[in-house]
Amino acid sequence: MAISYKDSGVDVERGYEAVRLMKQHVQSTYNENVLGDIGSFGGFYELSKGMKNPVLVAGTDGVGTKLKYAFIANRHDTIGIDAVAMCVNDIVCQGAKPLFFLDYFATGKLSPETVATVVSGVAEGCRQSGAALIGGETAEMPGFYADGEYDIAGFAVGVVDKKKIINGSKIKPGDMLIGIKSSGIHSNGYSLVRKLFGEDAAKLNTFDSRLGAKPIDVLLTPTRIYVRSILNLIEKVKVKGIAHITGGGFIENIPRIFPKGVGCEIRTRSYEVPAVFRVMQEISGISDEQIYNTFNMGIGMVVCVNKRDVDKTVQTLESTGEECVLLGKAIKGSGVKLIK
Repeated sequence: MAISYKDSGVDVERGYEAVRLMKQHVQSTYNENVLGDIGSFGGFYELSKGMKNPVLVAGTDGVGTKLKYAFIANRHDTIGIDAVAMCVNDIVCQGAKPLFFLDYFATGKLSPETVATVVSGVAEGCRQSGAALIGGETAEMPGFYADGEYDIAGFAVGVVDKKKIINGSKIKPGDMLIGIKSSGIHSNGYSLVRKLFGEDAAKLNTFDSRLGAKPIDVLLTPTRIYVRSILNLIEKVKVKGIAHITGGGFIENIPRIFPKGVGCEIRTRSYEVPAVFRVMQEISGISDEQIYNTFNMGIGMVVCVNKRDVDKTVQTLESTGEECVLLGKAIKGSGVKLIK
């Protein structure tokens, strides 16, 4: 008796249906630089003229264990935004404009409707960042993932003129750090989040007065995409450095933009830390140093500018819908000093 590929758990017809359902979302991200259509072996993107010395900047990431809450809630429309955000927010830190994005979706048994919903979120993230979704991979891997579970990751490629690369090399003591507020936890630290909030669907869907919301709604809030605001800012202000506050929080990420001999002091009371972070610290009992080394604490991006450019920087960011705070300043030394 013949044993088919379908008998092993892989149904290619489901794959075809998934492609059909996601096609409209993918095409909604196209611009005049995209050549061809979905279904080719590779995605084609034509570089625009105008840069004297264009440099490509690439970044890759996933969503991590935040996915567990998407499975519990059976909500899959924003996870794709997270996947895009984690990549494009990284590359815009170097001053690069995202050009295109590719995603990778893997699951045990393919549900065309689920993958299409996830990709709709990817497309939304691409629209928010101005990137074209020019391809991806959908893998059906029977027996590898638990029923109803999947993984999503991707990578973005952007471009910046070599003379306009932002790398933090010109930062000096006395330069100011401006924090741009996050939409919440974003997509880092969820292994700890899951220990603190658990995975009980009933509790997650019960209003929590400390949070002012149901925990599941807070925990699945998609990562904010800062691309358009940052690109607008660097056209108007001389930005010396930009840090995306991801895994490692303030402690690891902010020093990445400093040259040798420069550190910073952060005034933790310069803004109101969102309730979810206060609640997690209360539940866990961890120190300020530990929590600021794990989560973004309500600040998704930090930009470094000369003191004389602070007002213009804040005004420019606020004009594009961002909420900002004067977070601290660069100092002689190294690392991050938290000041209450």
